[in-house]
Amino acid sequence: MKKQALSIALGLLLIIGCNTKNNHPFGQEISTDSEQIAFGKSLFEQNCSSCHNFTQKTIGPNLTGLTTQIEADWIKSFIKNPQQLLDNGDQRTKILLDEYKVLMPAFSQLSEAEIDALLSYMHSFGPAAELESAAGEALEDPIPEKTMDSGLSLELEFFTQIPASDSISPLAKITKMESEPVSGRLFVQDQHGKMYELVNGKPKLFFDLRALRPDFVSKPGLATGFGSYAFHPEFVDNGLLYTSHTEKPGSKTADFAYADSIKVTMQWVLTEWKTANPSSKSFVGESRELLRVNVVTQIHGMQEIAFNPHAKKGEEDYGLLYIGIGDGGSAENGFDFISDHKGNAVWSSILRIDPQGNNSKNGKYGIPKDNPFVGQMNKAPEVFAYGFRNPNRIFWDPKGRMMASEIGHKHIEEINLIEPEKFYGWPRREGSFVINPKGDMDKVYALPSDDEKLGATYPFLQFDHDEGLAIIAGYFPNSGIFKGKFLFGDVPSGKVFVSDLNEASPKMQKVGIKYEGREPTLQELCGKPRVDLKFGQDKSGQVYVLTKADGKIYRVLD
Repeated sequence: MKKQALSIALGLLLIIGCNTKNNHPFGQEISTDSEQIAFGKSLFEQNCSSCHNFTQKTIGPNLTGLTTQIEADWIKSFIKNPQQLLDNGDQRTKILLDEYKVLMPAFSQLSEAEIDALLSYMHSFGPAAELESAAGEALEDPIPEKTMDSGLSLELEFFTQIPASDSISPLAKITKMESEPVSGRLFVQDQHGKMYELVNGKPKLFFDLRALRPDFVSKPGLATGFGSYAFHPEFVDNGLLYTSHTEKPGSKTADFAYADSIKVTMQWVLTEWKTANPSSKSFVGESRELLRVNVVTQIHGMQEIAFNPHAKKGEEDYGLLYIGIGDGGSAENGFDFISDHKGNAVWSSILRIDPQGNNSKNGKYGIPKDNPFVGQMNKAPEVFAYGFRNPNRIFWDPKGRMMASEIGHKHIEEINLIEPEKFYGWPRREGSFVINPKGDMDKVYALPSDDEKLGATYPFLQFDHDEGLAIIAGYFPNSGIFKGKFLFGDVPSGKVFVSDLNEASPKMQKVGIKYEGREPTLQELCGKPRVDLKFGQDKSGQVYVLTKADGKIYRVLD
């Protein structure tokens, strides 16, 4: 009876609040800490869920927006002792009694911390949950303008074949191909755990992560396994290499975890490897773990790590490692509060750390003193920028501007210009459109008139799913017809695009393919409907096209 009474009464508060003037508690302090929200979720399920949810009316009203319409202090007082409010002549309590004919019993057994947690969970269904009704009709075609054909083509020649690591497509899960920055040695990694050096165009095994990490997993795919690698800018002297990979849940204690009531599907691990001989053709050395992050699903993990190639020794950015971490699939699985933060968590963020430092919470890496959230209470000092669903590639243009490609949900693919402390919208925005993380996430809406209140930074370039389904950032050739332009594409279809990112509002154009006198699509070239397109670049600036479906690498001719 108590459960039902509490649930119904709290639900009615929303209705009363919406019809009471001057009671909107803008600025009220309700914690958005993910662990506290998860604790509140547990309390809500114990006390309220039999009568309420946040998507529709059941036995009681939909509770969406309760904490944005009623003062937090009043809700707390009502939960603790509604009879005392009635005795003091509180008008809201009188209306509740008239409506329900019975007053909710006091829940004095709930501690202050428990009530705060309950409010945190309710507050996570605040303004964002009202977006569908506030934003008007969902947009069927958010970007109706079509991409024009450039009239240009990438002329390709076969470069090499990477050994198959699976019996089904993709045969070799090659995702990153870059050079060691000083020697120019060229490497490519397979998500199933192997890293190859390309010597005279032939792949030679350099590093087998699976053999070195028994808890390593690369199934069921979808970006799991060996995620990325980055050579320290002084690798030829110090032998330091960094990698990201996935392991089984619970392999070790995570440095970044959410409430244990939420499932963990995988752990992403950042590791430093120190080779005994930097010029060796195969890795022999030691390693140490830098950090470990729990994720809800197998998607949107630590897919990119990178050093700024433009930073010079003595400059603040030199030797600092950038780490892209997506939302781990949390938003799409009902845990959007993990990614919906204001810099107080690492998910949905680009981190910036000093791998040679030790002033982090776990003492294994450093926090750069000029990181934007250093010294701010309840913030994650590793965070450089936040609000990403899946920042799958971090890169720098020829001017030294930092950018990231962002794979969208159902509608929008993005390239973002990355600046410190900026919020890039997810999970409240997909591109420059509204998305409702509490409702139907397959829909997007036009921005509201008061959009500036959210404080989101919108894409430098974006396109919708008429053009492609999953963006992959590429590189800037330093010669040929595409010199200085940005080549990028769509992962599944293998479509290639070009854009001049020097323009104030850059546009994208389609690019054709030429191969051995023919003009095939990349789907035709690899013989698969899903190409799994990636790009690579060597120290000379030469760009390569990788088709993960068949494990082949092509060189782009000038």
